[in-house]
Amino acid sequence: MLGWFRALMPKEDRFFDLFERHSHLLVAGAEALQELLEGGEAVPQHCQVIAEREHDADTISREVLQAVRRSFITPFDRSDIKDLIQSMDDAIDQMNRTAKAIALFELRDFDPIMRELGGTVLEAAKLTAEAVSLLSNVNTHATRLSALAEQMVRIEGRSDALHEQGLKSLYRAHARTDPMAYIVGSEILGHLEDAVDRFEDVANEISGIVIENV
Repeated sequence: MLGWFRALMPKEDRFFDLFERHSHLLVAGAEALQELLEGGEAVPQHCQVIAEREHDADTISREVLQAVRRSFITPFDRSDIKDLIQSMDDAIDQMNRTAKAIALFELRDFDPIMRELGGTVLEAAKLTAEAVSLLSNVNTHATRLSALAEQMVRIEGRSDALHEQGLKSLYRAHARTDPMAYIVGSEILGHLEDAVDRFEDVANEISGIVIENV
């Protein structure tokens, strides 16, 4: 009876707009991160861009949580909405942590594996943006949503391998001659890998929404 009643009631479609706006900030932050990892004197400017996108994303996250509290009818279970926006926000938070670490150590040069990891962050962000744009009609797009979530999980697996490869490369290059370079490099690699991990969380939330609503 409750399911029938909910089906007849108008839903808060503004949630989908907020999700999409947040996903666009994820892509913008990931693009700035990839540009940052190209190195050079523009690194501080890219760090600032990431911080600004993270701030904007926090604002949207708060809007979503406020809407959850105020809405009588929501398009998905309230806990699913909160968990999805939190996982998305965690992803851009981790990008900002990466940028803060880079700014702290005043890095201007990055090895190819770091740049490749940055590419996986951007790839995952773009997949998230596509998936979020389909959530307004889960039944129609269930197959595509599941495929996108699977792609994001595979990207996370690839990032794990890159992280391990990067640590080995750093160890061979610096562990005996420049331990600080190894420590700093391993921290940046860890932050980048963590950013991709957060997108796996997003993928898991999307998969859960598909399972519960199809």
